[in-house]
Amino acid sequence: MKNPEAQQDVSLSQGVRMMFYMMKPNETSFQTLEEVPDYVKKATPFFISLMVLELVVSWIHRGKPPGRLDDALTSISAGVLSRLPNLFFRSIELTTYIYVWENYRLFDWPWDSPWTWYLAFLGVDFGYYWFHRMAHEINFMWAGHQTHHSSEDYNLSTALRQSVLQIYTSWIFYSPLALFIPPSVYAVHLQFNLLYQFWIHTEVITNLGPLELILNTPSHHRVHHGRNRYCIDKNYAGVLIIWDRIFGTFEAEKEKVVYGLTHPINTFEPIKVQFHHLFYIWTTFWDTPGFFNKFSVIFKGPGWGPGKPRLGLSEEIPEVTGKEVPFSSSASQLLKIYTVVQFALMLAFYEDTFANTAELSQVTLLLRVCFVILTLTSIGFLLDQRQEATLMETLRCLVFLLLYRFGHLKPLVPSLSMAFEV
Repeated sequence: MKNPEAQQDVSLSQGVRMMFYMMKPNETSFQTLEEVPDYVKKATPFFISLMVLELVVSWIHRGKPPGRLDDALTSISAGVLSRLPNLFFRSIELTTYIYVWENYRLFDWPWDSPWTWYLAFLGVDFGYYWFHRMAHEINFMWAGHQTHHSSEDYNLSTALRQSVLQIYTSWIFYSPLALFIPPSVYAVHLQFNLLYQFWIHTEVITNLGPLELILNTPSHHRVHHGRNRYCIDKNYAGVLIIWDRIFGTFEAEKEKVVYGLTHPINTFEPIKVQFHHLFYIWTTFWDTPGFFNKFSVIFKGPGWGPGKPRLGLSEEIPEVTGKEVPFSSSASQLLKIYTVVQFALMLAFYEDTFANTAELSQVTLLLRVCFVILTLTSIGFLLDQRQEATLMETLRCLVFLLLYRFGHLKPLVPSLSMAFEV
């Protein structure tokens, strides 16, 4: 997935269709992994376009935006953090898959056969269902996946709230496909399965009629993101809702869905959003007596406790009234504008880093990654109105000037070079 020439083969029509898994086998079949386009990277302008469209539709039909600025910044921050490891090494999902394919495959199914393409579609979606389900039912896996559920809004930016940890367990559920599906075919569907799930994170689409019987839709996925009791551990589907119907985890949308974790974390700090449940598991592990109980803290459900069923007790899930007020930043409007400007500048550096990875030294890459993490953390501190926010932001600005001075960063507008030198 690193061939520059292959990256130019995605047309506008294909770009739109890939967001809805409407690509054809004959235009998305590749003999080698290096030929497979980075569809997720190509999707960036379509992410932005759909988010703008959602904003317009929401203003027209509901008279308000689909979410809040502070929550959206936190969601996009999580998406940025989740992709930073890709600057240094290939995804573990692909690395492990290639290893199994090269050493243990049972069949050599043709990479250019439509049958292989469609079986890969079903196999990846089936694997995603079970990974997603286990990510809710096994506590140490939930430590990664909870990041995606921590938003108290539900809009397209929520889809970008991804975990840094999740890929280190998801590969297990896809590896059996490597016994017969070529890596190049798998890599295509792994991306399309992820891209399909972007557009279902919205409230502006209500019901899709007969398609609700087969496909995962915004209505079905709203249930999955709810913290109402009837929503918990339901609708794990990626693309096809049939898996939930078959395995008894389907639930239709009923009363108003209240989004977020059952116990909201009330922060916009990206590190805490990513890792807070991991710290919770650590403290609970040591506070729980008995070896088997400690083992259960890790491998049973997030709601488990001594004497409880594997997934905990549903009656212990806090009831919602529908009048819950999402946690919001108390920062002034001027400060929020400042954070947006700094966030936009950070995104520009982030995109420039990915675009020029091959030309940058490992030291520059590492320093740029550290600067991105520092920027996101500082913005989180500012939005949370933490006491350390001023010191953190001052440090971040000094780090920026040092990185510029030693050539690890460059101004987006060349004419500003003199100002930075001063």
